[in-house]
Amino acid sequence: MMPPLIPFLRRWFGYPPAASPWNSEAPIREELFSVERLEEHARSLAAAQPVTPKPTRGHPLAGRLAENAAVLRNCHRIIAQATEEGRAITPAAEWLLDNYHLVERQIHDIRSDLPSSYYRQLPKLADGPLAGYPQVLGVAWAFVAHTDSHFDSEMLCRYARAYQDVQPLTIGELWALAITLRIVLIENLRRVAESIVRNRAARQEADGVADRLLGVGGGAAEPAPAVLREYERAPLSEAFAVQLVYRLRDQDPMVTPALTWLDQRLVLQGTTTDAVVRDVHQRQGAASVTVRNIITSMRLISDVDWTELVESISLVDDVLAAGSAFPEMDFPTRNHYRGAIEALARGSDLTEIEIARRAVIAANAAANAEQDPADSRHADPGYYLVGGGRPAFEVMISFRPPARMRLGRLNRVFGIGGYATAVAMITAGLVALPLLALAAAGLGGAWLGLLGLLAAIPAVDVAVALVNRAATSCFGATLLPAMEFRQGIPAHLRTLVAVPTLLTKPEAIGEQIERLEVHYLASPDGELYFALLSDWVDAATEQAAGDETLLAAAVEGIARLNQRYGPAPGGDRFLLLHRRRVWNEGEGRWLGWERKRGKLHELNRLLRGATDTTFLSGNGLPPDVPADVRYVVTLDADTRLPRDTAHRLIGKMAHPLNRPRFDAGAGRIVEGHAVIQPRVTPSLPIGREGSLFQRTFSSMSGIDPYASAVSDVYQDLFDEGSYVGKGIYDVDAFEAALAGRVPDSTLLSHDLFEGVFARAGLASDIELVEEFPARYDVDALRHHRWARGDWQLLPWILGRGPTAGAGRTQSAIPAIGRWKMIDNLRRTLSAPAAVLALLGGLVLPLNAALVWASFVLATIVLPTLIPVVGAILPGRAGITPDSHLRALGGDIMLALTQSGLQVAFLAHQAWLMCDAIGRTLIRLFITRRHLLEWVTAAQTTVGPRLDFAGFYRRMASAPVIGVLALVVAWFAGSGTWPLAAALAVLWIASPAIARWASVSPLVAGRVSVSDADARTLRLTARRTWRFFESFISSADHMLPPDNFQEDPRPVVAHRTSPTNLGLYLLSAATARDFGWIGTTETIERLEATLETMSRLKRFRGHFYNWYDTRDLRP
Repeated sequence: MMPPLIPFLRRWFGYPPAASPWNSEAPIREELFSVERLEEHARSLAAAQPVTPKPTRGHPLAGRLAENAAVLRNCHRIIAQATEEGRAITPAAEWLLDNYHLVERQIHDIRSDLPSSYYRQLPKLADGPLAGYPQVLGVAWAFVAHTDSHFDSEMLCRYARAYQDVQPLTIGELWALAITLRIVLIENLRRVAESIVRNRAARQEADGVADRLLGVGGGAAEPAPAVLREYERAPLSEAFAVQLVYRLRDQDPMVTPALTWLDQRLVLQGTTTDAVVRDVHQRQGAASVTVRNIITSMRLISDVDWTELVESISLVDDVLAAGSAFPEMDFPTRNHYRGAIEALARGSDLTEIEIARRAVIAANAAANAEQDPADSRHADPGYYLVGGGRPAFEVMISFRPPARMRLGRLNRVFGIGGYATAVAMITAGLVALPLLALAAAGLGGAWLGLLGLLAAIPAVDVAVALVNRAATSCFGATLLPAMEFRQGIPAHLRTLVAVPTLLTKPEAIGEQIERLEVHYLASPDGELYFALLSDWVDAATEQAAGDETLLAAAVEGIARLNQRYGPAPGGDRFLLLHRRRVWNEGEGRWLGWERKRGKLHELNRLLRGATDTTFLSGNGLPPDVPADVRYVVTLDADTRLPRDTAHRLIGKMAHPLNRPRFDAGAGRIVEGHAVIQPRVTPSLPIGREGSLFQRTFSSMSGIDPYASAVSDVYQDLFDEGSYVGKGIYDVDAFEAALAGRVPDSTLLSHDLFEGVFARAGLASDIELVEEFPARYDVDALRHHRWARGDWQLLPWILGRGPTAGAGRTQSAIPAIGRWKMIDNLRRTLSAPAAVLALLGGLVLPLNAALVWASFVLATIVLPTLIPVVGAILPGRAGITPDSHLRALGGDIMLALTQSGLQVAFLAHQAWLMCDAIGRTLIRLFITRRHLLEWVTAAQTTVGPRLDFAGFYRRMASAPVIGVLALVVAWFAGSGTWPLAAALAVLWIASPAIARWASVSPLVAGRVSVSDADARTLRLTARRTWRFFESFISSADHMLPPDNFQEDPRPVVAHRTSPTNLGLYLLSAATARDFGWIGTTETIERLEATLETMSRLKRFRGHFYNWYDTRDLRP
């Protein structure tokens, strides 16, 4: 009973197998197979390797990897020491010595790319010498053994395909192929390196014996029996024997007894001297080839595109590609689908291939039964893997979600109500802490209750920050799937990039034209068009002086772009769509109808053939626009569109799971997204920008070249993001959801409102870049404008929002949209409530007032510090303590600076928000005027001078509130004057602080160069150009030589490098600037060199390091 139980327990609990694969010292080298023979072996191997039914912990590889790293480090040290001592080493040892840095990098990559959680999920072998180890390790081991460690991607693909003819590999195993190949190569290198060091030690020992026998080193020659006596019992190593033969052969006859003894010993060991010499030579050659192959393979494995390789051998990919548009999706989406299949397979009794097949079958069945052609999401397998069809699909495959997944899905049950409840409970708990402390001190009454209500408003900020932090930690970032248009945007997805702007002055128009050109250069391919949507500035009359001049400048600029870049397939690539002014009774001025909202609405109607818009045309007909435009990418005038961002946004919108479905009954988009908002990142400060205020409040800035999806609580929990006016929208779906929903002159801030009904999605893995104000007063005006726009939504929040006509009935705002709107209003009340709570606390006794003020100020500071607390531990492995502490210190300083400035500006923010709220409510319910009051970001930037008087004038409310704090403390008579004085000093000084924080660092003036330095620099430049002028000729294909040797004899090095080429091209342009050559000669030189460069061979588009200038060979 017991013996059969032992192997079972070994397999179940991961006990070591009877024969470990690490016991052998022989290199991992078997018969060398052709690719056809390798395929046959793969099939037989797959049939002979049983796999455990469920992934188990198995035997860890980390210990063996650490041991291999230590052995290789020691071998490298020994070999390096030998070279330092001037001793000869074998070619294999030279390979290891020269490339040890690469070996270290491979070991580091293995450790970082194979976490224990990933390793546990890999299927393990149930039997054989690798029992308990991953199946993919056995696959890699056999491949390395039968290719002598030579990596060839095509051979590996055919080998893996053949293996999967019998035993399919999981997605995780396919991705682990690269890691396990590295592991086996490191293991093989360790074995060969040990053999090299062991044989070197044996040869060194043989040299010592030969020295004693020959009397080398000044001593007398010793008799053979005395020297060889100690080697009588132990078998002789072949390396020892061969070295001894080399040293003693053809020497003094007195050593003949030693050679005779050696021959006899080898005969006793079953070999001969000649055979041993031959075998050792063969092994040295084989070791050299193996080490060379290992090092070369390590480089090739690092260079290969494993994404392409894995997808080419994935059977799951084959299933998905055969039944859907899966191959046309981008890599993150394809990987997202595969990840979902892995998770479903782990929680069910089906394999990954069976999961994929069932998803494709369900999609095909839905496609055949689809009634609405526009609703194609059900016909995509992703609908059942990552979309709305997943719950039903899980039931169909009997999926058993793990506990963490069940916990995470509670948001589906509770929705926004559960989110709001969590925020409310945490807020109540936070406010209760100081109230209970004050009550315990004997204070109470209605006054504390009122203070608690006031403090609850800013306390919500802390609660929201905590809930959001917990949500993002639990759920992670949600990825919006996307298509990938490798050949450019197709005609059926024709897209217009629209930039609303105002024609203010010729210089600004030139900047907008240039920025539109940059947008085009960032996305120049396919059916993509670019338009300026322009208005004149508001005026007292319909026509104002200078209007035609400004319009002519814009027309000329657009015409210049069309001439420079030519037309698109559907007409002019660049468009100017300019609107005439209309009278606005509420504003009492002539302006563009409904400003930006009206501009985009009229654009949508124009794209669908409307003839009654206010866009101007010279011939009485509607402006000429491309036909069948499906999407519009709308940007602000100061927004920058990074390279390929437009293509990626179109790919998001075009994916079946994101395509919007409009529900006429609900009056809004109920599935998919009619608008997708990318992440918006502040730009890096330029020139005189970069004030303390900008650096502090713009947070992370610049383009992240490795941008990936980041978490957003609304997108992650509810599949809805927040629209901020920059993104891409589906023209028809957007209009269906919003046309006629808002009456004229009632809504300034329309982005959030539009996003609610158009069901905005957030593409957090795509970035747009926009400018952030360098001055506090400019940013304050932005917040004032945003607050007015938020409070204009109050009628819709209350359910009494008007519509634009009888054709549109008012639809109920969904709960998530209403929460966003209410939360925006609550944020505008945070600063006023915090100031009132601080002033109200001044009537308490001093100790109680200090406790209360600390709590109120904490509600301002904590939302900034919570992300820093989450960053105390490194986010990933491999970060050095010094770099992490340095980054953490920077984050802490940034958070503390931001918190300090927020407290300093609190009084002004309170007054600013009260002013915005009061103005809006009066205009909304009483005057009905000036609801569209608006100033562009560019106009606010060109503001008053940056002086102390101006800041004190614009922020006069802050010192007034500071004085008010002193007055409250005086009349209260409770001894809180120290606290009041501290607040008063801070708020009275806040305009000066704002001015100080808004001042950009001084930019250094022109560098002063002395006459002597100028002469030296000019002489150096002239001699540099003299070198190129003398040695570049047609004989060298107009390529610069690397150098000219003067001594001992003149020699020109007829080779060049990319560095030399770049230096020459810059020198030629500079020589023309200095006047040493003419413009014509400069152009001829540059054209000749560039023409030659176009003929140079490259590696994946990159120039090689060196070229022969005479025959252009790399």
